[in-house]
Amino acid sequence: MNFNPEKPILFHRAEKVLLIYTGGTIGMGINPVTDALEPLDFNYLIENLPEFKYLKTGIDIYQFSSPVDSSDMNPSMWAHLVRIISERYDDYDGFVILHGTDTMAFTASALSFMLENLTKPVILTGSQLPIGQLRTDGKENLVTSIELASAHHSDGRAMVPEVCIYFGGQLLRGNRATKQSADGFNAFATFNYPTLCHAGVNFTYHDHHILQPDYSRSMTPHTQMDANVIVLSLFPGIQECFLRHVFEAPELRSVVMRTFGSGNAPQAPWLLRLLKEASQRGVTIVNISQCISGFVEMGRYDTGYQLKNAGVVSGHDSTVESAVTKLMYLQGRYSDHQTIRYYMNRSICGEITLPDTPKEEHPAGLTRA
Repeated sequence: MNFNPEKPILFHRAEKVLLIYTGGTIGMGINPVTDALEPLDFNYLIENLPEFKYLKTGIDIYQFSSPVDSSDMNPSMWAHLVRIISERYDDYDGFVILHGTDTMAFTASALSFMLENLTKPVILTGSQLPIGQLRTDGKENLVTSIELASAHHSDGRAMVPEVCIYFGGQLLRGNRATKQSADGFNAFATFNYPTLCHAGVNFTYHDHHILQPDYSRSMTPHTQMDANVIVLSLFPGIQECFLRHVFEAPELRSVVMRTFGSGNAPQAPWLLRLLKEASQRGVTIVNISQCISGFVEMGRYDTGYQLKNAGVVSGHDSTVESAVTKLMYLQGRYSDHQTIRYYMNRSICGEITLPDTPKEEHPAGLTRA
């Protein structure tokens, strides 16, 4: 049951947001001796931001004991974030996670699956320049993220009950986002999905693009992730000898295969043989495009059709970050590869766009999520 505006419910408001500082450029300072960036005490930084006095919501801070460079982010840290949020879920109206930009889209994608039926905002943000520098983008990103995390309808419902990334004036669905610039202030984009909210002089919400949870159910946290997945980018001249070692690895459970255009790959017999053998062995192979926008359509050209015959599953318009973390999440929940393949072709929390075709029946004997 989704929210029914004809039967309004008053939702409890805590009038507080939890700010979780994991690390990243936003909380860095310049070492006067080496001129290198190094982590600072974020509590100290917040105390010296006059902008915080004008926010209309209370703010509590949870700071990782040792700030994490986002390049070192991993599934165990995602599980830690899930526990932080789930244990304090009823105490706050929303959550803002400060995170390095390099793997922010991976973390946002992972949390979107791990926080099932999310009814409150979880917004990841950061900056390209440290918050203490003159031209920093950190202050605006941080202050606006807190405002968005506390924004609500007249009945108390959160405006955007999703895992999102806020950066450069745009609120984006987390599992649709990818980092598009290493040094621009508009660091993230969702090439295959519209922006959820534009932050200008006013907030412009695009309600028809925002997910609505089932308010009759509670949020269910998941912390088990299985990282036995690899990303494989095809290129002209790719060699059988290297791929054979990858596909024959006994630990391998899934492959995110980045193909050409709308999902095409070389028709080399050895490649199709490797894919079919791995698929029959229980390895889930997901086909996503190397293009930054567009869909995988494996029936469009014969090269894509051959992949489908080899047991490859369409990733539709998924990002790499979303496909990888969705596989980790599903592998953490299910041992049966048929169940994993089934859910890779279903939208769990708005991560893919599915064609308007009749829904395939759920295979007999499989457990629904």
